[in-house]
Amino acid sequence: MNRNAKGKRQLGALDLTHMALRQHIAPGDICIDATAGRGFDTALLCELTGEAGKVLAFDIQPEAIASTAALLEEKGLSAQLHLDSHANLRQYAEDGTVSAIVFNFGWLPKGNHEIFTHADSSIAALEASLALLKVGGLLSLCIYYGGANGYSERDALLAYIASLDSRYYTVLQCGFPNRTGDPPFAVLITKDTQPPAKEV
Repeated sequence: MNRNAKGKRQLGALDLTHMALRQHIAPGDICIDATAGRGFDTALLCELTGEAGKVLAFDIQPEAIASTAALLEEKGLSAQLHLDSHANLRQYAEDGTVSAIVFNFGWLPKGNHEIFTHADSSIAALEASLALLKVGGLLSLCIYYGGANGYSERDALLAYIASLDSRYYTVLQCGFPNRTGDPPFAVLITKDTQPPAKEV
């Protein structure tokens, strides 16, 4: 958490993505937390979609699924929790039906930093997410990097999102160039129109 000279909390990548999600999601929507972590994004999605909505959450670490389940129970919320890779999202929802998908790339908060997301499965997950999003849908990314996981995933993700066709997608990257170290940054992607089906 960043603080200014007076000790007050500064705006961060998660704040930016949460503001976008609050503006975008409506009761009754279908949403996905592709990296459940400690469950905070899952809980937010549940609150925004309401009882009429549907939230699915994924993580490969049992510790993350357990933390998410405990938080949801504490808050009186419910979601479908899956101990599975985000690369497999399309097995759980229909293409063109999801309003928002949330990612936090990096490591489990307060967990083992030696376990982190990797470019191959992360890009596969983004490709799956773009198919699942309905037109007007939002893809929210917080990208953590440096330390044990280095910069290869960050660079691969940035190259991938830069390659998205601007006729169909809008990509906004929000960074903090005047902060020291490796500050996480946010990326917001909207699906503006339906791209043509790929030829097989």
